[in-house]
Amino acid sequence: MLIRNATAGDAAHLTRFINMAADDLPLHFWRKSAGPGGDPWALGRERAARDTGNFSYRNAWLAEVDGAVGACLLGYPAEDTPEPIDPDTPPIFVPLLELEALAPGSWYLNVLATYAEFRGQGLGSALLAKAEEVTRAAGRATISLIAEDTHLDALRLYAAKGFSEVARRPVVKGDWAVDATDWILFTKTL
Repeated sequence: MLIRNATAGDAAHLTRFINMAADDLPLHFWRKSAGPGGDPWALGRERAARDTGNFSYRNAWLAEVDGAVGACLLGYPAEDTPEPIDPDTPPIFVPLLELEALAPGSWYLNVLATYAEFRGQGLGSALLAKAEEVTRAAGRATISLIAEDTHLDALRLYAAKGFSEVARRPVVKGDWAVDATDWILFTKTL
């Protein structure tokens, strides 16, 4: 296994991984942003390939097995002092922002996802170890992440790796079709 920094050329992988990690919420958002006749996946790839912003290849690492991309880690330092939630924020995102605000100054692990054919090979564990390395290098002492209550394998992995549940917020579904009922904030102090 090799863990490497993502590049702009990895945007298609990054787009799939972030969408997997959040049960199609990004695709749902990209569809609305792209509008009728627009290509939501192209919008996602464009965002992943940019040099700035949280969802940028510059904040991502990929795990490869025999030269094939199998898993992704994407994260960045959380705000030390979170801003108030903008009243115009779509309600679907408010619970996530509320949870993020409960872990100020942490290193926020936004995406940890593995393609189905690579699961059970230790890629998630290796990327969590990479997240700890990156967190320390960023001068942070805590990793935070938010998971859905339906991601049972991920929840078991986080518990096994020392993450503790901090808080929950109900998932706001609107017109987003998802089985999850709760977003769960986890943290791990290094």
